[in-house]
Amino acid sequence: MVNLEERAKILSEALPYILKYKDKIMVIKYGGNAMVDENLKRLVMEDVVMLSSLGMKVVLVHGGGPEISAMLKKINKQSEFVNGLRVTDGETMDVVTQVLAGKLNKSLVNQLNLAGGKAIGLSGVDAGMIEALPKDPKLGYVGTITEINTEVILDALTLGYIPVISTIGFDQNGNLYNINADTAAARIAGALDAEKFIAMTDIKGVLKDKDDPTTLMQTINVSEIKQLAKQGIIDGGMLPKVACCEEAIRRGVNNVVIIDGRVPHSILIEVLTDEGVGTQFK
Repeated sequence: MVNLEERAKILSEALPYILKYKDKIMVIKYGGNAMVDENLKRLVMEDVVMLSSLGMKVVLVHGGGPEISAMLKKINKQSEFVNGLRVTDGETMDVVTQVLAGKLNKSLVNQLNLAGGKAIGLSGVDAGMIEALPKDPKLGYVGTITEINTEVILDALTLGYIPVISTIGFDQNGNLYNINADTAAARIAGALDAEKFIAMTDIKGVLKDKDDPTTLMQTINVSEIKQLAKQGIIDGGMLPKVACCEEAIRRGVNNVVIIDGRVPHSILIEVLTDEGVGTQFK
């Protein structure tokens, strides 16, 4: 049990970070196991509400791949992927919209509100937030982002809301697009000139040896990424995560980190302690 002196030390350590991030924008990409494990989900919502209560302007961007796959299975429609991206025909896009912008988004908003926050659900279609074009004809309605319009996000933050964003894009012809949530979160962070971008994942961070969690690389310079990929240190599912972190850095985000969403209160550990958690990119 933590004694009073240790509690005071923890609070004292957190103070500089509270002051550092007060009134600054922080974008969190929420996904992975922390999104499907109910206990972890509750802890993430509590963390987000706490940061917001401390005066930080938190934007939560979420995916929902497992939930989309589950809904497609219910209607007997098989999921198909090409290079990790879901092939999205018209029927699949309807399901993506229903799950991401509907059920899942509103569930997260509700949980944040129940945790004492003041959240509002948005999609990339709202107020023309995420403009897109088709990424590849073979993928159907999978979009590549052409523009991020931040006005509605900034308006929500100014009014004290926690924006919860589902990553559905649109084009000027009225088409909707399935947008990769990691990519969208990084672009949103850059467009908002965010102070910090946190990408939640299901591993500790970038490991020199993927089978040894003690080999965590705490800091990576973006100039090292290509070489680390050649060496196979960054590979598989970590490649797109790291690419998004690189994108955020190149778009001006000051502090970019991948953290393990399976660790309870990993967001608070990352934001409010000297040690932090995960892999930081510079």
